[in-house]
Amino acid sequence: MELFILVIVLVILAETTIILSKNKLQINTARRKIYVDTCVLIDGRILNIARSGFLDGDLIVLKSVLLELQLLADGKDNEKRLKARAGLETVAELERVVNINTEIFDDGGGRKKVDEELLKFAKENKGVILTLDFNLIKVAEAEKIETLNINDLALAVRTEFLPGEKMEVKITEKGSGRGQGVGHLANGSMVVVDKASNKIGKTLTVEFVRFHETSAGRMIFARLTKKS
Repeated sequence: MELFILVIVLVILAETTIILSKNKLQINTARRKIYVDTCVLIDGRILNIARSGFLDGDLIVLKSVLLELQLLADGKDNEKRLKARAGLETVAELERVVNINTEIFDDGGGRKKVDEELLKFAKENKGVILTLDFNLIKVAEAEKIETLNINDLALAVRTEFLPGEKMEVKITEKGSGRGQGVGHLANGSMVVVDKASNKIGKTLTVEFVRFHETSAGRMIFARLTKKS
């Protein structure tokens, strides 16, 4: 009789241990919600990051974010229109990535500003905001809301460029300094090229001179090579 009772107790203890283990597993594997800002979709790097499997949560794209992209895509500014269309394509591609869940969430679309909606839902659901917007990051910090900045990730895993290294860069606009032209590398780094303000639209070979890094991105100062 005592042996029978001992066996029953051991069985109950074993079942209790299994239940507790399952509950612990469910808690540990709960995926957080990552609310994606408009600028991240326009930037496009999120797609390769999602494909790599490094994101530890579900991507949430609010309807208000899609509406903002749509308005830009229908606008008169050609550059913004092209970027917004690329952002909409990024959303479609994210939905096809097999190793991450991307959800389009109907938040009413357009009733509030996009930043307000992102802050609201991230706070209510203990999620994080994925953004490149410096001002939004600062507001989120004040609200005790976690943020993810792709520029910070790029800085952490960047390939080092060295002064004196040469690369082709397309000059897209004038810089803030006299005679400066501005272009960008494939990783999003801004390149400020001396004496290139009259070279807009041209792809030139430039030589890197010095670098400046911030959480808003990497800025590279360069000069034209002789053959440019």
